Formats: sequence, structure tokens, C-alpha cells
Amino acid sequence: MRLIALGFAVLIAAGCAHSPTYDPQDPLEGVNRGIYKFNDAADTYVLRPVAKGYVAVTPGFVRTGVTNFFNNLTYPLTIVNQFLQGKPADGFSDIGRLLVNTTLGIGGLFDPATPLGLERHDEDFGQTFGKWGVGNGWYLMLPFLGPSTNRDLTGRIFAIPLNATYAVENSEVLLGLSALDIVNTRAILLNTDRLVRNQYDPYVFIRDAYLQRRRSQVYDGNPPREDFDFDDFED
Repeated sequence: MRLIALGFAVLIAAGCAHSPTYDPQDPLEGVNRGIYKFNDAADTYVLRPVAKGYVAVTPGFVRTGVTNFFNNLTYPLTIVNQFLQGKPADGFSDIGRLLVNTTLGIGGLFDPATPLGLERHDEDFGQTFGKWGVGNGWYLMLPFLGPSTNRDLTGRIFAIPLNATYAVENSEVLLGLSALDIVNTRAILLNTDRLVRNQYDPYVFIRDAYLQRRRSQVYDGNPPREDFDFDDFED
């Protein structure tokens, strides 16, 4: 459920992306737009108001601790994918970061690893598959989960065993953690709402921003230049 906000999170980094309405990577656009409207309504009437209330009653330092805690839980996924991508140095650095923040950081509530020079990374199976040459496939708008692709959806399935919250046997505790994660993530992204609403076509904006962001992540922020056949413009 924390992936609900993933489409919003990529907007700032990807910039104001625009393209024609039709995109060959989005052959299910009609269906995807319907799901987008459903997700947008759920966010407007449920998630966003709850997130605003959470911000109003929760001190900033507490929200920072919650964010650190859930970021720390994602680190086994990042570590595994660092090694799968052939980045052993980053992988061992991330092991150190996980150990420091879990112990000195009191279960990840604090982030002493960053001042120690252990940089934070973010890797997942979707990025790993992209590194291995697997294409995006179709763009997908998933109910509640937001934007994805065939490749990223497969990556999310592979990531399930590495989700530390699933180790919690008490269903009520698990539900509470999941709800807190969702609300906290949405609260972080409240400032991006106006950016989305001001777009001529928010659906296209989110789609293009997501695809551009994921491409950048696959290439560690340095994607190759796209090839253009300039012969097409010759007489």
C-alpha cells in the first residue's frame, strides 16, 4: 500500500513531463484512465484528508522518525538488489547502513549512518530487471497502488519475501504498521498536490514522469541519450 504515493513521489524529480496523449507503452490507456480516476477519488476523499490530519496532530520530529523507521525496513530489498546489479561496494555499504541505523538508530527511528558517510540508496527488482535488459512492457495504473509497468509489477511480486513487515504475525499490528506507513508517505507528498492539479492532463503527466523516473533509476541517474533517426526529417 505504500506504493499508492509512488506516482506522486516521482513528479518532483522527473520535472514537468509532457507528451501526446497516446503513448505506445500505454496500450491500455482507456482502462488505466478509469483506474486513475478511481485512485484519485480515493485519495481526494480519504487518504489526503487523513494525511492532513496526521500532519496537524503529529510533531515534525515524530514524522521524521516514522519515515526513518520505514525507510530502514526497505533496506534488505536494496541490499539484495545492489549485489544482483553487480555493485558489491554499495551492497556492503548498505549492510553497514542497515546495521548502524538498526542498532545506534534504535530500530531505524534515527539515521546516524548518514553523518558517518554511509549514503542512502534505493534499489528494487524493477531496476535490477532493467539493468539486465528487461524492457518496461506496458504501462499500468494499478488500483490503490498507482503507476507501474509489467516489469515493475513483477519486481514488486519478487520483493514480497523481503518486506520485513510481513514477519509480523499479529494481524492487528501488521495492519497498524501498514496504515501508518501509507498515511506518513502521503503526508510527505502533500506539497506535490498543486503540481499535479495544475497540469492540463494529470494522467499523462504522472505516466510520463513515472516512466522517465524509472528509466533514470535503472541507469543510476545517467540514462543514455535517446536515438533519433534524423533521416526521417530529410526530403
